[in-house]
Amino acid sequence: MIEAVRIQQEDFSQDAEIAALKVGSQRIGGIATFLGCARDFSEGREVLQISFEAYGSMALAEMNKLRSEAMAKFGLLDARIVHRVTTVRAGDNIVFIAAAAEHRAAAFDACRWMIDELKLRVPIWKKELTPEGDSWVTPHP
Repeated sequence: MIEAVRIQQEDFSQDAEIAALKVGSQRIGGIATFLGCARDFSEGREVLQISFEAYGSMALAEMNKLRSEAMAKFGLLDARIVHRVTTVRAGDNIVFIAAAAEHRAAAFDACRWMIDELKLRVPIWKKELTPEGDSWVTPHP
């Protein structure tokens, strides 16, 4: 069984994450997901690659707290948060969020809330490599 909240270098499987949610409960009526991918253009500049760094233990603790808060706030049956900390290129997966609930509205609301809160609260930093050089990116909710 893979952990519901993880920080990892390697890519992840959306199908495996969703399957892990579905195994947990037959009451799930809806699963909303968010997949964050690397893009090749940002803020008017070409992006060659993106590097992610984290304050590991603090980031993981905050991600677990986010999951617990989402479960309570939206009445979720389960949730998953996976974030990569590595260097990626355009098209690569970065972050996966999933919210499982009895009804779709709670799943959609929770999924959006979790990614927005993750960007605001979790100490994971992003540096873009462009033809002009490297630059750290300020998170946008």
